Amino acid sequence: MEHNKYIRIVSERLREEALDLDLFEQAKIYAFDYMRNILNQDVFPGRKALDGLNIFKEPLQEESSNPYEILDSLHNYGSPATVAQTGGRYFGFVNGGIVPAALAAKWLSDTWDQNAALYVISPIASVLEEVCEKWLVDLFNLPQNTAAGFVGGSSTATLCRLTAGRNQLLHQLGYDVGKKGLFGAPEIRVILGEGAHSTIYKALSILGLGSERIIKVPADKQGRISVDDVPELDNRTLLILQAGNVNSGSFDDINTLCQRARNAGSWVHVDGAFGLWAAASEELRYLTKGVELADSWSVDAHKTLNAPYDNGIVLCRNRDALVQALHMTGSYIIYSDHRDGMLYTSDMSRRARIVELWATMKSLGKKGISELVEDLHHKALYFSKGLEEIGFTIKNEVCFNQVLASLEKSDLTEKTLKHIQESKVCWCGGAKWEDETVIRISVSSYRTTYEDIDRSVKAFAEAKWEASRINPTSV
Repeated sequence: MEHNKYIRIVSERLREEALDLDLFEQAKIYAFDYMRNILNQDVFPGRKALDGLNIFKEPLQEESSNPYEILDSLHNYGSPATVAQTGGRYFGFVNGGIVPAALAAKWLSDTWDQNAALYVISPIASVLEEVCEKWLVDLFNLPQNTAAGFVGGSSTATLCRLTAGRNQLLHQLGYDVGKKGLFGAPEIRVILGEGAHSTIYKALSILGLGSERIIKVPADKQGRISVDDVPELDNRTLLILQAGNVNSGSFDDINTLCQRARNAGSWVHVDGAFGLWAAASEELRYLTKGVELADSWSVDAHKTLNAPYDNGIVLCRNRDALVQALHMTGSYIIYSDHRDGMLYTSDMSRRARIVELWATMKSLGKKGISELVEDLHHKALYFSKGLEEIGFTIKNEVCFNQVLASLEKSDLTEKTLKHIQESKVCWCGGAKWEDETVIRISVSSYRTTYEDIDRSVKAFAEAKWEASRINPTSV
């Protein structure tokens, strides 16, 4: 039989490269170089580094490339153009850092390259998912039969659990959406606060629950849903609450509204992307009072917990509802008596991200997780006090890890923010809060020290002075 020569040659080369340990040693050297310099690197890349990215903008070549040259390009041009979000002065989004044990575990598990769909494909992924599910249920004090699915982020988690909620409500009304589809289905409605995250609307749109199905309830000055304005609930209602407003960090009155919902037969989902971790803290647990009364929850591990990226979790009180919403069939699919992870997510093939979550939680333990969450809160308070001392107004109650700061006028705040970003000492984003421009600060990395905050506050002061000097009419 004649073989395809080109395929044979490429395969032979790849087999040789797989045995070339020097290639992986070079990657380790570059990784260590990045780790040694991350704390001193500009938080956002400069113009030279950004211009250097043009080297990647080329047509795909005909012939194969040298893997050492590939690594050289990535380190020489890619590393300088990264955002130093694993350092201590990145406050732009709730990105978190990387717990060292989790990073090391990620390196190891990447060499395993496991597909976490089924036990028969990866027993280690199956077992670790089962273990982490139990740990999370215990940590958040959720009902014992709660199911967990491990996905890329809370956006996907939101889609999964709202699918389960929609389907379960319709099922209780005697309608099988899996068979009949949405055309002709009983009407259900969605109730949420004005401060709900944009990913909620995205998921609802994908699920066919358009804007006319949504009742937006006014929020208070902290972004919390107004309990008194929530309409009467019933068994045709998806109620969506927040554990951690994306800007202010505030928490809805979960306990009161969950009790109402349970009496009415509504489905309650808690969007806890970064805030649900407060339930693991002795000091901050009061923020999530009653969270165990909800029907589903979504949370990211790559935010407050500081696991590596691509680590989201969907949790559902009704295990069968989650599985029925997401399962798939096929004659080639080999289900087992063990945990088959694809039953709990919208994905089939997916990497074994659970290894990093397990390593993060194993490294920290219950006490460490509690201390990490509380440390981020204390540093957010410290940051807010430092900004008040130099003339900024703090617009939110700093109940968790978020700080919203502003100056007398929005244009001065905007100019100050621009100077902060250009300083590259730290990096923050902006937002609109009560029709005002604010500087949005997210304290979410274990790498952040009080010295980092002092240095950042100084950068704020210098940026404020520079903005006032250039445009004195703004003050």
